[in-house]
Amino acid sequence: MTGAILLAVAMSVSRNGVDLSVSSETKTIDPGRSVFVTVSAKSSAELEVTLPDIGSRLRGFSSSEAFAEEPATGKDGRVVRTVNWKLVPEPLAEVYKIAPFAVDVRKGNADLSFTAGPVYFEKPGERPPVTGGIEIDPRKDAPPFSWKRFGVWCLWAVLALAVAAGVFLAARYATRRVKEHFMSPIERAWAELDRLIAKGLPGRGRYKDFYVELTMVVRRYVQRKYGIRAPHLTTEEFLREMENGKWKMENGVRADHQSPTANYQPPTTNSLAQFLESADLVKFAGVEATPEMADSATDSARSYLRSDDAASAEGGAK
Repeated sequence: MTGAILLAVAMSVSRNGVDLSVSSETKTIDPGRSVFVTVSAKSSAELEVTLPDIGSRLRGFSSSEAFAEEPATGKDGRVVRTVNWKLVPEPLAEVYKIAPFAVDVRKGNADLSFTAGPVYFEKPGERPPVTGGIEIDPRKDAPPFSWKRFGVWCLWAVLALAVAAGVFLAARYATRRVKEHFMSPIERAWAELDRLIAKGLPGRGRYKDFYVELTMVVRRYVQRKYGIRAPHLTTEEFLREMENGKWKMENGVRADHQSPTANYQPPTTNSLAQFLESADLVKFAGVEATPEMADSATDSARSYLRSDDAASAEGGAK
């Protein structure tokens, strides 16, 4: 299949002795045509590489099919593993992408697995507007009164009342959210953490969902306090932003401006990095979590929030 299609490299990364590439026949999605994607990994023969199942990592595609090729050994002795994917786009999807995925790499008993991605595709362009009037404009006579139609109207009235009740409840919920919006970043983080714990996701075996929401509590806190768009970055990108100092203070003064808090730096990212990277193993690498691991992750999140809030208060007082 790949020999008949001109592929463009959408992503290429080399890590832990593995050269991984994701190629596609097109960068722009056409909702009327399937998209063919090739995932290829090249490594030495001593590495055991398992290509990811990107079917569960798709966004904006309704279905997918995989066609794996037999591993091939090149003249340099390196093994090439390839899986071809056929993706069916969804019309009017908000985004077309392959979310970050895990690549399982092992060398003997050593685990060299890593995460890669995301891979984005461009949305189709807007269609030209339709102009002109309708060809036929018939006039309809008003239907005669009937009890059956009256019953239908009553049913619609009941549905309208149900919708009104839903709007009322949504307005109450929105009011509570607005109040929460004006909280400080640390207050919002504690409120979100309390709501997450109240869900009891680990007790229902939903560890992956728990880790995703737990890391988002910390990432949203960082975004609100320092201006880093943490929820939209991979862990590696997020930590690099923190270390490079590309953040801003809670009061809107950037670190590169002269201010009483200009020399303040966010608390060490070492504990935060360990927390996020261990969470990635559960979210992307398929590591089986336990109640003890979930409690430990919650304690790590609390510890980071407390230390960061305390350090920022101390830095602001200097």
